[in-house]
Amino acid sequence: MKTFMDNNFLLETSTAEILYHEYAKKQPLWDYHCHLSPKDIAENRNFCNLTELWLEGDHYKWRQMRTFGFEEQFITGNAEPYDKFLAWAETVENLIGNPLYHWTHLELQRYFNITEPLTSASAERIWKKANEQIAEPNFCVKNIFEKMNIFAIGTTDDPVDSLEYHKNIKDGSAKIGKIKTKVAPSFRPDNALNILADDFKNYIQKLENASGIRITSVKDVLNALENRLIFFVEAGCVSSDHGISEIPLCAAVNDKEGRKAEEEAAERALKNALESKKVAVEDASAYQSFILSNLAPIYYKLGIVVQLHIQSIRDNNLKAFASLGANTGFDASYDSSFALPLSGLLDRMNEQNMPKTIVYSLNPKDYYSLCTLIGCFQGGIKGRMQFGSAWWFCDHRDGMIEQLKILGNLGMLSTSVGMLTDSRSFLSYPRHEYYRRILCNLFGSWVENGEYPNNVNQLGSIVNAICFENAKVYFSTELK
Repeated sequence: MKTFMDNNFLLETSTAEILYHEYAKKQPLWDYHCHLSPKDIAENRNFCNLTELWLEGDHYKWRQMRTFGFEEQFITGNAEPYDKFLAWAETVENLIGNPLYHWTHLELQRYFNITEPLTSASAERIWKKANEQIAEPNFCVKNIFEKMNIFAIGTTDDPVDSLEYHKNIKDGSAKIGKIKTKVAPSFRPDNALNILADDFKNYIQKLENASGIRITSVKDVLNALENRLIFFVEAGCVSSDHGISEIPLCAAVNDKEGRKAEEEAAERALKNALESKKVAVEDASAYQSFILSNLAPIYYKLGIVVQLHIQSIRDNNLKAFASLGANTGFDASYDSSFALPLSGLLDRMNEQNMPKTIVYSLNPKDYYSLCTLIGCFQGGIKGRMQFGSAWWFCDHRDGMIEQLKILGNLGMLSTSVGMLTDSRSFLSYPRHEYYRRILCNLFGSWVENGEYPNNVNQLGSIVNAICFENAKVYFSTELK
């Protein structure tokens, strides 16, 4: 019997052990999509206790605590921090088969040198030992970044954001001072595309104020977004990010007459939204299609990587949404029509110059369509089109293996830009380790089964590329 989560956790062959310990483990982390708070980073936040550090904002954990039957007061409510921690401990010891079980214990090991499994019985000891370390002045964001060898992170930011914290981090005037980790804003214009949202009109007013551009047409929207994107690039932005539940039907408008009709429908949608009138669903789709496809040449011109996060259905529990708001654990995998709209969108994006693009799906049924479609738009840049890593509900061990195998079968795994956390937690970086162990174990199994030569130098080069080096080049670089 193997020891619980020891040094060779998930590494089943000697080849896997060599690839992980001599190659993958040593690589820095480029966490190019996360939801960490720029304010917390700039202020070099210290934390009061393990509950604040571990459970605050982490809807992954909240979902499982609800599943185990805990009332909301122990999750997002006003229960005492220790009582919330006890609720999490009881949840954890029953999470067999869930990646959170492994992530939890990797985090205890890497940050606190705690190897004891978290249970209801061990909770008090772990709470005390972890909190003693958290109480030290040097347990802060800066030291977490240094400890975990974080090369760069990409936060998630709205076009109307001031980016004041990013600027202060960049010029060294923030409380955190000079740090090795680069903190890049990511341009997420979802609010400018979600024309059916109740607060869309108010958002457009904010976009006008931020850009200084009066918005009365769809081209004004594009001009305002470009204005803000230039501002983002000056603050170090290297990527955009779009959360898209359902891709608009770009494929239906691939001729001059169709494009004219699309723009007219988009204008009608914007006019009605700004006049607080009902927007037809078809017009809303045309608006989204027009904006998305016309952002592509802007992204290309400014050297911005496009990230498309597709197939999530949000805020399914309306009662909970009314009480707790968005991003609190009530989202799910979506099952909308995928291949034809994605084909149309990518074709539109490719009409001038295809920007570097990563496409993620929250529904694994889409993987074959996704991976084969991006192969239709490769060329000119190594790995220009990326099949995004297993994301959100898919980033468990089986999901990662499935994504890696499909990319290996249908594309070129060695050009992948690897893993991201998509996290709001400063303790989430061992998720990269989890991915790297799984990657090395997969490679090791292929080698020891005679499917790839036992050339450790070549294998190590591929591992290093996937873990870090590809992302460093793909996200261009010399982060500003």
